Amino acid sequence: MKRVNIFCAAPLALLLLNSACKPGTSTDTTDIKPVIITEAVKYDTDDPAIWVNKADPAKSLVIGTDKDADGALYVFDLQGKIIADKVVRGLKRPNNVDLAYGLILNGKPTDIAITTERISHKLRIYSLPDIKPVDNGGIDMFVGETGYEYRDLMGISIYTAKDGKMYAIVGRKSGPKTGGYIWQYLLGDDGKGNVKATLVRKFGEYSGKKEIEAIAVDNELGYIYYSDEQTGVRQYYADPEKGDKQLAIFGTTGFKADHEGISIYKLADSTGYILVSDQGANRFQIFSREGTKQNPFEHKLLKIANVQARESDGSDVVNVPLNDTFKHGLFVVMSTDRTFHYYRWEDIAGKELKVK
Repeated sequence: MKRVNIFCAAPLALLLLNSACKPGTSTDTTDIKPVIITEAVKYDTDDPAIWVNKADPAKSLVIGTDKDADGALYVFDLQGKIIADKVVRGLKRPNNVDLAYGLILNGKPTDIAITTERISHKLRIYSLPDIKPVDNGGIDMFVGETGYEYRDLMGISIYTAKDGKMYAIVGRKSGPKTGGYIWQYLLGDDGKGNVKATLVRKFGEYSGKKEIEAIAVDNELGYIYYSDEQTGVRQYYADPEKGDKQLAIFGTTGFKADHEGISIYKLADSTGYILVSDQGANRFQIFSREGTKQNPFEHKLLKIANVQARESDGSDVVNVPLNDTFKHGLFVVMSTDRTFHYYRWEDIAGKELKVK
């Protein structure tokens, strides 16, 4: 079916589409199709992360969680096939996953993937691309908190600062409404080639409506974004020395149900798009990465993109050419049929957004 772009410019269009649709915002009336759907995992997909092989981008990997008490980290190639000898099994309900490049372990830059293991309340960390554990059995999170939900790990994102320091930004099922839902840990070598984590701050406002799961970090601009479900996306400085004041909250209207996965497509060091899953509507609301001259923290809604993935929790996006299929980047989205969907960035962008 041909995709039709409708521009919201009149009250009638607003009524027909959605209250989230602002003047100048476009909404596709049909689903954008993925070019690849991965092989299915055993239980329940939740969140992906894309590792770019800088030496050979065509050999890049997609790492995704299978959320169950007998869960796993699955590794897929760019054709959506499971790489069986890289799958990590026996994880205790892994929820979200993120990765980063170049943490110094044993004196060498090491790419790492981190997943949150909910039942054990631990971060599990693996080197890339070999998928070997570098966490000495896991790192306890939210130590000293009482009540299971206050230690029930969910969101994870990694901030790599300009000075090379690397931090884990960790969320959970529940927490206080002010000043401490999100905890930030400095990552480093424990002296034996494993990762250690040192708590550096507690921050973050919380509506109390549901939970905070999706977290994303913009390394170049130094911001943390997280989805306060059924409320909006909150923005903070990623550098703990810049304070804990909330900089913005956006996406506060027009979401059918939960605010979920957050991904950032970067056109340049300071421009691009923030994609937020509107889970109940099977779509992504896409906001400007950069602010306005009047307000550097104003993120305008630019487009609403319907996708074939159902009720997506987690997503990830990269802006680099990987192969002949993904020439302008790859957008990976979790779907409730136990798969991940691969989209070409240009299909998500359509005529309204730019490609790198």
